[in-house]
Amino acid sequence: MAKPLRVGLIGTGMIGRVHAHAIRSSGGRLTRVAASTPERSADAARRLGAEGPAASGEALIASDDVDVVHICTPNAMHHALAEQAIAAGKPVVCEKPLATSVEDAERLVALARTAGVVTAVPFVYRYYPTVQETRALITNGDAGRLSLLHGSYLQDWLAGGGATNWRVDPEQGGGSRAFGDIGVHWCDLMEFATGHRITRLMARLSRAYDQRPTSEGMASVGTEDAATVMFETDQGATGSLVASQVSLGRKNKLWFSFDGTEASFVFDQEQPDSLWIGGATQSRMVPRGPDTLGSEQGRGYSVLPAGHPQGYQDCFNAFVADVYATLEGQARAGLPTFTDGLRAAVLTEAVLHSAKNDSWIEVPACRSDS
Repeated sequence: MAKPLRVGLIGTGMIGRVHAHAIRSSGGRLTRVAASTPERSADAARRLGAEGPAASGEALIASDDVDVVHICTPNAMHHALAEQAIAAGKPVVCEKPLATSVEDAERLVALARTAGVVTAVPFVYRYYPTVQETRALITNGDAGRLSLLHGSYLQDWLAGGGATNWRVDPEQGGGSRAFGDIGVHWCDLMEFATGHRITRLMARLSRAYDQRPTSEGMASVGTEDAATVMFETDQGATGSLVASQVSLGRKNKLWFSFDGTEASFVFDQEQPDSLWIGGATQSRMVPRGPDTLGSEQGRGYSVLPAGHPQGYQDCFNAFVADVYATLEGQARAGLPTFTDGLRAAVLTEAVLHSAKNDSWIEVPACRSDS
């Protein structure tokens, strides 16, 4: 019997806690954690039940008792830590954005390929069974020809003028916030479920507040609160996305409608245990469950009976389980890798260029696209 993977976690905030739960659920040993200071690392080790702290992220990567590295730090730190993990020959799970520039993301993809290490980026919304069902049905032709792909990703955690976060600062979060943080999730989900690729887009960025508080007082905001994007795909569809972190009452509403000539498919992340399928004469709501979904993919990720809700943590658990299965030689189809992280960086750069130039932008294919 294989020994449990020994896992190191760098970054112990909200998403770090989610990773810690998923690591344990997937049979890993959380051997080391590293926060921003040695003191915080020691506190996080107790809080998260790790076997011990590491003095720094760099020390964690170098530790002999860490087989796999999870990176959950502020965005600007991702690239350097991921590069060090690859250099150490260790598989790495890196939160998005993979890097705050296309060039850095391309470098990480190339380094990982050369080193032959397994990589992953947590585009975990793929792991809702109803999303897997949507993908299977569209692949099977049930939608007919898809012509309109539209939706939104709305949050309200920065809706107040007094709300702030390190992501507001481009030096820490990167040049895009609403699109770079959550819009890329929607785009990944759309491309994953439909098989379409965005080839051309037009973007508008907006801010609800021009200033937000910092430790040194009020300061100008350098990133957008919301992004509106129109796009075209390589298969002739058009679409739109609204991504916002200032939409009051919307906690985490990732919603899509993929509309074809034979059927439409609607998913709502705040109500993920059902899939709405629209038809010309009748529509139906399909509940999530191993006995109610029709595809092998949908049933495979449906671990609870219908009527017993599965949620975000369950998706994360499934994602990490697929990463660890891949490490054991059992590769899983649809695992989001550093190539998908690079794709998100390319889309983010295109959105920023479009908004700056007030024009449609051609989205280049990633150099690693096959």
